[in-house]
Amino acid sequence: MSKIREVKRKSVSVSQAGLVRRGYLSEAAGFPLVIEPEVEDLNLAAWARSNAQLVEKELYQHGAILFRGFRVEGVKEFEGFVRAISPDLLDYRERAAPRTEVSKNIYTSTEYPADQHIPLHHEMSYSHNWPMKLWFYCIQAALQGGATPIVDDRKVFQKLNSRIKHEFMRKRVMYVRNYSDELDLPWQDVFQTTDKSKVEAYCRQADTTFEWTDGNRLRTTQVRQAVAIHPKLGEMVWFNHAHMFHRSNLDPAVCESLLAEFKEDDLPRNAYYGDGSPIETSVLDEIRGVYQEAAVIFPWQEGEILMLDNVLASHGRQPFEGPRKIVVAMAELYTNTLT
Repeated sequence: MSKIREVKRKSVSVSQAGLVRRGYLSEAAGFPLVIEPEVEDLNLAAWARSNAQLVEKELYQHGAILFRGFRVEGVKEFEGFVRAISPDLLDYRERAAPRTEVSKNIYTSTEYPADQHIPLHHEMSYSHNWPMKLWFYCIQAALQGGATPIVDDRKVFQKLNSRIKHEFMRKRVMYVRNYSDELDLPWQDVFQTTDKSKVEAYCRQADTTFEWTDGNRLRTTQVRQAVAIHPKLGEMVWFNHAHMFHRSNLDPAVCESLLAEFKEDDLPRNAYYGDGSPIETSVLDEIRGVYQEAAVIFPWQEGEILMLDNVLASHGRQPFEGPRKIVVAMAELYTNTLT
């Protein structure tokens, strides 16, 4: 696990009649951009309404923006800021992690146990559609740990072994998921419905093979992209969940216990090459290593908002101690017609 890197503000410029200043975190020039108020009590939502195009331009350039030092007091003010940029927020469908909705289309961050590490990933890159924009708002920072590492995926793509890229781009990625009440998430939570016909309709529309199995369980199989091209910028990035869904991402003891009870195809989730052949664990370890090497890690400060372009940047979570409360918003659904 990467060490938390110290954060120092490097002043760059003052914009919008001196209302904000722009800077960067040390050791990561240009990523993320840091925007801070230059005047006291600057209303972030009001500023964003007047500067939405500027924010979007900066996001395309940098991939991530950290809004630091603004007085954002609670979910309502966070929502006001987010909707000033993207009025129509997305619900969380085809879920891969447990979340709780705290306001309309505002969710808790992934509700995994505090001692678990969440690898760097793009939101919903296993799906045929995904949000283009993400926001994270720190209501309460953990006593220790709990950072949200981020990565510029343009750098990840550059650093990855060309042989690995070629193999994945040629074969793509197959995800197999088994939904049940006993392990992982039940299908009712994932698809936010108890109506099987609605699940089936969603799967057909999403080019996903489905099978109802014993005990009211569901298995889905989907072949997705390994890379994505940014629809606005035309830049290619590494964009998949293979290293997260593959069984090698499990704790070895947990994986061994599951395989003693289930066949590999019956695991809650797993990943293969798109032709169904196994992905080498050594390859996935190499991918994880590139992500770890490129990660930018900084401690949360309460009231901060992190905005990501979900194609240009990945995010994760470090283990933590003590209470931690981060909420998330998503916007601008993009559907991949090339899958």
